This record gives sequence, structure tokens and C-alpha cells, in this order.
Amino acid sequence: MATIRKRGSKWQVQIRRRHAPVLSRSFNRKSDAESWGREMEVDADRRLLKHDPRILDNTSIRDLVVRYRNTISAKKRDAKIEIDRLDRFLRLPIAKISLSAIDAADFAEYRDARLCKVSASTVNRELAPLQHMFEVAAEEWGFPLSSNPLKNVRRPRNNPARDRRLRPGEEEKLLIAASRSRASYMTPAIIIAIETSMRRGEILNIERNHLCKQFKRLKVPLTKTHRPRTLPLTERAFAAVLTLLDLYESSRPSRNAFRLCWERTRTRAGIKDLKFHDLRHEAVSRFFESGMSMPEVAAMSGHADFRMLARYAHPTMQRLDSTTC
Repeated sequence: MATIRKRGSKWQVQIRRRHAPVLSRSFNRKSDAESWGREMEVDADRRLLKHDPRILDNTSIRDLVVRYRNTISAKKRDAKIEIDRLDRFLRLPIAKISLSAIDAADFAEYRDARLCKVSASTVNRELAPLQHMFEVAAEEWGFPLSSNPLKNVRRPRNNPARDRRLRPGEEEKLLIAASRSRASYMTPAIIIAIETSMRRGEILNIERNHLCKQFKRLKVPLTKTHRPRTLPLTERAFAAVLTLLDLYESSRPSRNAFRLCWERTRTRAGIKDLKFHDLRHEAVSRFFESGMSMPEVAAMSGHADFRMLARYAHPTMQRLDSTTC
């Protein structure tokens, strides 16, 4: 870290790195001192990494993860989710291994251990930022890595796509259970998910200026695919959005609070094996059942790839065929 201190009327910057000479300079303004300090830190790191092969011995995976977490993950839209995953990784023994000693076998062992506790999809989501971290370390941070240790680690096959739909009576049970919750937002959130196919994060981010009352439309500016969309609202959905916005005026739940409330609601309703995201699946399936075309459903759900929608459309069409025969 650069050390900045006032010396007389000027600000002095000193940058110290092990195995490197001390860099020092004085400035009239503190902002100039800070700017130069940041620039020289990066330059000093690059020169040190280039000329000192011991840097791989002296740098642990933990050091790399912390830097990636603070400089790369923190700028992502879903920063908290990725940061939580990286923080969990930092508590594991593998994080203590040095860059010179780490190899694919270590991450293969990590993968196999995690597969005993979590799903394949979760493991793949955990490995993705770690692989990118090594790419950034080699290409941008100047670490003399001979290869990316995660590049040749075999990824487990993702979990089969869920096709869970609401069974007869489950919607009513959920709404009754939600009405008994102290968290009043769960009832309108369930209705909005079923009526519009909005994701949990999208529902949590609804703002009053997103709603057009005159035409009963709701804008969704922040989406998973980074493509904003505008949804026409049914009367039921419109009323639920108004209720939710009024509740958000006093308190807006966090993602974790919402998740815990959903789990309590589902348990209270006596329903098993149902995720909140399954309500999005239910909504999309209902769109197809109502006769909407693939492009119309995609406009509602925000799917960028029609192939993703096909897994909803085919079972739905088969279901319709079986009921009309």
C-alpha cells in the first residue's frame, strides 16, 4: 500500500515493496499524491512480478481471491452473491496454497469434495469466477503463471432443467400461508411472479417510476440478460404491484430476507420441492397454454434464446394435447 502523509505544505507518497526499491515523491495536492500512488503501485507490482520469480512462492490463492473479490467481483451487478461464494472459498484449506504449488489436481479434489455437499450447478458457479481470476492475474496483473490451473479441470454436468409446476391447490395454499406471514410483501410477490414470470431479483428491484398506471405496464430495467423489457399487467398483477410498492415505501427486504420468508411460507403451506423460481416456470407455461407465440412469451419472460423456452413449450403443448383428446 502507498503511504501518504503531510510534510510541511506538501503531501509525500512512499511505496514500499519487498525486493524492490522505495518509491517516493511529493505533491502540493493530496488528490495528486493519491493518483500517483495508485499508478505507481500498479507499475511497481508489474515490474516486481516480471523480475522476481519468487512472487509465485510468496503469493497464496487467498491473496489472489481477495484482490479479485475487491477489484473485479465488487463491480459486478450481482456482486454480493459472488462475494459470498468467494468468502466461503477463502475459509477452505486450498486457499492457503501458493501460486507456485497449485495445480489442476487441487481443484479437482475441491470439486469432488463440494459435489458431496452441493449440486453440480452450484459447483460450476463457484468455479467460474476462480477460472476468470487466474486469467485476469496472468493477462492484466502480470503474474507469471505458466497456465490456468482450472482450464483442464473437468466440469460436472449441470443439473437437469427443472420442470416443477404448481399442482392443483398449491397456489391457493401458498397465498393463504403468505397472508399469515408478518412479511406482507410475500403475497403480492407470489402473484406477480405467477402473472408476469418476473425473477425474484426483478421483483425486489421494482420502483414506482417503473410503473405506468395509465396503460398498466411495468418496466423491468435490470434483468439477468441485461435487456430491459416492458410487461403488460393483468388486473391482478397491476393490483399486486401497487400493493408491493406501498409496502416497499416503509421497508424493502434483502435477497436473503426474501429467501427465508419464502421458505417459511412454503413450509407453512405444507409444500415440498418448490422453489420461488418455479413460479416463473409456471408463468411461462401458462403463457403458452393461453395461446401466446414463442416471440410473445420471450418478450414477457426476457429469454434471449428460444431454445431455453422450448423446454417450457414442449411439455406444455403435450399437456394441452392430452387434455383435448
